[in-house]
Amino acid sequence: MNILVIRFKQIGDSVLASPICNSLKKTYPNSKVDYVVYEHILPLFEGHPYIDNVISITKEEQKNPFKYLIKVWKVTRKKYDIVIDIMSTPKSEFFTFLSPGAKYRIGRRKPKRGYTYTHKIGESREAKDKVGKFIKMLKPLEDNGIDVKYDYDYKIYVSDEEKNMLRERMETAGLDFSKPVFAFAINSRQPYKVWKREYMIETINHCITKYNAQIIFYYSPAEKDYAKETHGMMKWNKNIFTNVETRSIRELAMLLANCDMFVGNEGGPRHISQGLDVPSLAIFSPSASKKEWLSNANDRHQGIEMQDIGGKDYFDIKPRHVIEKLEEMIDRYVEKI
Repeated sequence: MNILVIRFKQIGDSVLASPICNSLKKTYPNSKVDYVVYEHILPLFEGHPYIDNVISITKEEQKNPFKYLIKVWKVTRKKYDIVIDIMSTPKSEFFTFLSPGAKYRIGRRKPKRGYTYTHKIGESREAKDKVGKFIKMLKPLEDNGIDVKYDYDYKIYVSDEEKNMLRERMETAGLDFSKPVFAFAINSRQPYKVWKREYMIETINHCITKYNAQIIFYYSPAEKDYAKETHGMMKWNKNIFTNVETRSIRELAMLLANCDMFVGNEGGPRHISQGLDVPSLAIFSPSASKKEWLSNANDRHQGIEMQDIGGKDYFDIKPRHVIEKLEEMIDRYVEKI
């Protein structure tokens, strides 16, 4: 049996949708599960035990409709039995349009869309978060008498060899792994998700002063200047490292796997940290609901948003609110303290 799952969006969306692949592989152990994502996200799912093949949509294919259609046509020549279009856009629907032989062509119910689907799934009011909403797209299988093995957990898999490779690079940069190492998401691809820099600096200084923590500012090429500038504003504190560069999203996962804690703006890297089970504390902007995006929340993976402190504005979240929650997590989960 061949199964295709389509979710070409950004990091968080792709990570949170991956439990569908887990569930399908567990339901059909002998199947081949393929996952369609954007090209820069593809390395994140290398070595994933529940995904047999990761298919990328390149930047060129995103921009060129002709090349995109050729890619979809080539992919669908595999003759899939199940196609799940999590995207459910006019663009993604070409995968179901070119898979007329698939018994299940499942998408989300949207106005004037989904004519090539065999099953349309409405917005779930029962799902508690994004993972739950995505998983509900498997209900047509259950309704047809199939014993679906639901798996709501999302994980990122990094080998010991990969982890050690980044660890050596971090040691060369000057990190001492006998002391705590915290990754701080001080920036975001989307500016409206960025907590005030002075608040972030105050929180980081607290971690350095109280715990002698080593702070890593990771960044994309577009965020490098912001990271270096922030380091400079902190008088080039020797406990802060802006000299550990990652060359891909895969290397970012390897770096995070070597950290004791993740702190900072909510976004894709925070989802990677949770997928690696690195304790994480995210600061949520009003644009992202903690209820939805902090999927599988637990004591090791927490978040704070303005509603938690009775605030009316994103910046009502002050350093003291973050530090209070952070200290509880550090005391419980960071063994080097």
